[in-house]
Amino acid sequence: MNFKKLIILAGFVLSAAVFAADNTDPFELPEFFGKPQVHGFIEGRGGYRTQNDLYEKDISVMDTRLQLDIFTYNDWGDFKYKGDFWGDGVTEQGKYQTRELWFFTRPLDFLDVKLGRQVLTWGTGDLLFLNDLFPKDWQSFMIGRDTEYLKAPSDAAKFSFFSDIANLDLVYTPKFDSDNYITGDYISYWNGGLGRTAGRDAIVRADERESWFTDDEIAARLYRNINNYELALYGYWGYWKSPGGQTPAGRAYFPRLDVYGASVRGQLGEGIANAEIAYYRSADDTGGNDPLVNNSEMRYLLGYSQEIARDFNAGVQYYIEQLLEYDDYRRYLPPAAAATKRDEFRQVVTLRLTKLLMNQNLTLSMFTFYSPTDEDAYLRPNIHYKFTDNLAAEIGANVFFGNSQHTFFGQFEDNTSIYTAIRYSF
Repeated sequence: MNFKKLIILAGFVLSAAVFAADNTDPFELPEFFGKPQVHGFIEGRGGYRTQNDLYEKDISVMDTRLQLDIFTYNDWGDFKYKGDFWGDGVTEQGKYQTRELWFFTRPLDFLDVKLGRQVLTWGTGDLLFLNDLFPKDWQSFMIGRDTEYLKAPSDAAKFSFFSDIANLDLVYTPKFDSDNYITGDYISYWNGGLGRTAGRDAIVRADERESWFTDDEIAARLYRNINNYELALYGYWGYWKSPGGQTPAGRAYFPRLDVYGASVRGQLGEGIANAEIAYYRSADDTGGNDPLVNNSEMRYLLGYSQEIARDFNAGVQYYIEQLLEYDDYRRYLPPAAAATKRDEFRQVVTLRLTKLLMNQNLTLSMFTFYSPTDEDAYLRPNIHYKFTDNLAAEIGANVFFGNSQHTFFGQFEDNTSIYTAIRYSF
């Protein structure tokens, strides 16, 4: 979309929101809808790399964003729209994304139905996702956009069944929603084919799965509470969310993936503990003898969080990623890739520290990923201050360390950046 047209459109939508908030005629809905609730924000956000990156611009993020959120209802259902308009200074484009556009109804006492674009999540991990196979926006996460944008929307139908024995959530996505994975547009990355880091000179464009009702996904969660402990079983039948395969011609694609898992979360001592496990069955390579397709994996997570002082919270997690059929993986690995082969067990420890000050208007936080097996790390410090109920500002950083260019966090070392943002909410 032309950038000037986007600004004009954004101004029109903002004007409509203001009129609606004042209950004036232009935004008035028919009588069978409740009075619409209109919210949103305007935000400016800028970030800069702290070192030269041969393959990316010096600015890491430069967004001017308007979000509009409208909710209404009637006797038989709820309706919601949330959309973002923004000018992207990195790609020099005007952009729009519908983040939510759904209808919710409860046709029976034991059944909820939610249809349309929605942001979905489940599982117990804190920024670690085992059984949550809903799409993520990793590019936004690593360049310094608000953490809200880590969760990308799904076009799906969600059915929730309730009973005294257990509750069941079923999510059907008729067309595959992939992650917004690292492509090189914003973040440089390790390119195994080139044997070096790459970025805007080697953009990754995977073969999309775009056939409705053929390239579909199903996710399920069966859960119940027992003595204040939430127990859950999970299932997912779809595809690797980021490209997990490569054609002989070198084109990335999304192989089939089935995931089965379980979790428990509840009180332990003075804090909250959680444990989660997941089996990733790489359905296009169950034997692990295709070097162009991801092997199956087991993933394990233990976590614990607690308030360790007044308005000071800490949370730790220990995560293991086990590559299955490891002997076959090594046997069929191309000789050129031997020096960058994965470990059979990748371990990650996380630590989240959050301190509230000045009547909880000032938030200091630090989230740290550290992998002792990869010998790399990712730090996310952030300072957020709320001037008024409407106006807030923040400053933060994305800091990457690593001893090797090809490890999970080490490959992003040249993407270390600082950013700041100011937001007016309405």
